Amino acid sequence: MKGIEINLLVTDAYYAVAHRENRKSLEIKLSEGFLSCAVACCSHPQPLVLRASAEIGDRARIILLRHRIELYINGNLADEEWPSGDMLFCLGDKTESDFEICVAEYSCKRREEPCVISTFCGAEGWRPEENVFVGDCMPYVRGDEYHILYLKDRHHHYSKWGMGAHQWAHISTKDFSRWSVHPMAVEITDPTECSICTGSWIKQGELEYLFYTVRRGGALAAPIKRSISADGFHFEKDERFGFLLPEKYNQAVARDPKVIKGSDGTFHMLLTTALVAEGKGCLAHFISRDLNIWEDTGNPIYISDDATEPECPDYIVYDGRYYLIFSLGGRARYMISDSEFENFKSPKQPEIPCASVPKGAVWNEKIVFVGFNGIDGYAGTMTFKSATADIDGELVFE
Repeated sequence: MKGIEINLLVTDAYYAVAHRENRKSLEIKLSEGFLSCAVACCSHPQPLVLRASAEIGDRARIILLRHRIELYINGNLADEEWPSGDMLFCLGDKTESDFEICVAEYSCKRREEPCVISTFCGAEGWRPEENVFVGDCMPYVRGDEYHILYLKDRHHHYSKWGMGAHQWAHISTKDFSRWSVHPMAVEITDPTECSICTGSWIKQGELEYLFYTVRRGGALAAPIKRSISADGFHFEKDERFGFLLPEKYNQAVARDPKVIKGSDGTFHMLLTTALVAEGKGCLAHFISRDLNIWEDTGNPIYISDDATEPECPDYIVYDGRYYLIFSLGGRARYMISDSEFENFKSPKQPEIPCASVPKGAVWNEKIVFVGFNGIDGYAGTMTFKSATADIDGELVFE
């Protein structure tokens, strides 16, 4: 993968600019202890701006790729952004600068990471880095391991001109004390991908499947996509797979597919969207026999009273009952049924007290929910809440 690499030494007189098509294609400056790099793209009137704390004598490195921009300070990744369309700055462009700047071609070679990259203790209140935050979480139990896929957030949903640019990160534990950090599960690899939305994990045969939608921006339809893995740690996008919701649904807001295997072997997919004619949010219900071809049942499993879209659907089988979970305005609630995929009713106290958009998985005879506590907006730190059920099936939270 080819790109552009810019290397420079931070000095007290620090300013560089390049122009193309009557616009600043690149602008680098030092102000009040922060180094900023503004990169213009053809598709948007405003540049993408990367920013990091820097001091005189620091070495800065900027990597411009077609789908990603990285800013390093002294070898450490300090900020990143995700362009859309071509960047205006090109190799060979003349740069007016108050300092020495080295611009060269960059070649990105992919390397396979180990299954476990690092470890840490305690995930309650955790975030991966000071300036990286935890968004929507997706738990999954595999054997004796509790896995969490989560939306990795860099700028509180403001990356890529406010479209999020979220990617799926991955951690796991066997005891809720020591946690392992695994390779990124789903990354943005194409500039048309504005964000990898929330989804779900399911195993079939020897393969592990991740299902999600890809936000394209504006009113463009969001396709349902998937990635596949043989080991549960290294996932590859399945470029052959993808489909759009029927036009009776709002295709642009389709997101958060939850895939479940029913007792008869049929696969079910619940998706956040809205009914166009009715003007109501809903959870669309699709079925498949093989995870490849999906058909709309025609009957949403849940329809809102108004236009509010029920987000981050979840479905849990626990203690002989079936639980349908979704969030309205970030606050999760649940419904109970004695039957698969039908006849759900609200309990007396339907809210799940676990911060923002929690989802759950059964672990050691309890449902363990995981969500996030927001910091100055969307995304923040990870948080947990466990529950059992009373004789009527209503959840009792610890």
